[in-house]
Amino acid sequence: MTIALRKTQSPAESVHLMEIIVTRQNMWRAYRRVLANKGAPGVDGMTVGQLKAFLKRCWPKIKQALLDGTYEPLPVRRKEIPKPNGGVRLLGIPTVVDRLIQQAITQVLQGIWDPTFSDKSFGFRPGRSAHDALRCAKIYVQDGYPYIVDIDLEKFFDQVNHDKLMSRLATKVHDKRVLRLIRRYLTVGVMIGGLVSPTDRGTPQGGPLSPLLSNVVLDQLDKELERRNLRFVRYADDCVIYVRSKRAAERVMESVSRYIARKLRLKVNLDKSAVSHPWWRPYLGFSFTSRRDNPRIRIHSISIKRMKQRVRQLTSRSGGRSLQQVIDQLNQYLKGWWNYFGKAEIAAGFKSINYWIICRIRAIVWKHWKNYRTRIRELKKRGIPHSKAIRVGCSRKGPWRMSKVKWVAFALPRAHFISLGLFLPGPPSA
Repeated sequence: MTIALRKTQSPAESVHLMEIIVTRQNMWRAYRRVLANKGAPGVDGMTVGQLKAFLKRCWPKIKQALLDGTYEPLPVRRKEIPKPNGGVRLLGIPTVVDRLIQQAITQVLQGIWDPTFSDKSFGFRPGRSAHDALRCAKIYVQDGYPYIVDIDLEKFFDQVNHDKLMSRLATKVHDKRVLRLIRRYLTVGVMIGGLVSPTDRGTPQGGPLSPLLSNVVLDQLDKELERRNLRFVRYADDCVIYVRSKRAAERVMESVSRYIARKLRLKVNLDKSAVSHPWWRPYLGFSFTSRRDNPRIRIHSISIKRMKQRVRQLTSRSGGRSLQQVIDQLNQYLKGWWNYFGKAEIAAGFKSINYWIICRIRAIVWKHWKNYRTRIRELKKRGIPHSKAIRVGCSRKGPWRMSKVKWVAFALPRAHFISLGLFLPGPPSA
């Protein structure tokens, strides 16, 4: 049932917000989004592919429970994801049904909250991206703000205070059923090893609702920074403030950290937070060149290092994969990586990176040629003179050293791997 609102009444002010959430149009849009995102099953084991048949049988009952305010979500499933810089990120994976309901809630609340968010907030917002955040940061550097206050919130998603979040939500959401349901999602608990542990704080990462709730919490920080007339950029919980001098940056670091602890009840990680320059400190994987009159966005060295670490894993010479399987897995990663980092205005150094990638794959081929007879035969087949093929094929050097030998490079040139479909990151000249 759809409830018509008075012209002077916004959806946020309506006490019938749940009726708007469960409309056919909103639920169908949420279903398509959940289907597109795929994702692992929750504690009940239901997959995305099984959702449609389940909803045909059970949706009327679930819908009525939502409207009555009696719906009880299931606990989330705990999953640990390794972080690139060490440690793990704790994900809480809701059931597919709960993901659908959370997505439907998010779609309605997004329309209520998003117009009120700061222009300097870019994470998890429609029509905004990390690249937009970088362009905003570049303007600050161009305008003469060469110092940054990089604030790292310690385990932000695990530390959000529920009471602070709910009171903030209640300023715009007046349907008590929606508020109660959101609190249930926050406190439903996490299943670890078959046992459910209660959650008294945090917004578990892994559900569609969590990103919006994080923006609701941190919007209070945005408003405080705007009140102080500070230049800042925030993407999710990554907030960087731009100032003119080191002394001013140190003052801002101290006062903003104090505000976050007292007002938001969150912890600032002092070991990872710092006062620095935008050409030294990475932000969203990028940094800037040090020319203040014309700074340009570049890929930070840490991002290159992480990419090479992942390529090493994908081109491991163990595992018994065919060359085509290696290339297909490598392409999937490199295309996604370049789709993000290809927005850099400077992409120097990719000739050496691509040469390194080719050598990694050559080493796999060399190992596939298991003995000297096979190596000699394959080298001769590829046009290497008989005497050279024997000398190279009988070498006792390992695959990595052989991948850089001239005659192996002639036999297995870059063009050969490109003909097999290999994607190499970087500008066309790389």
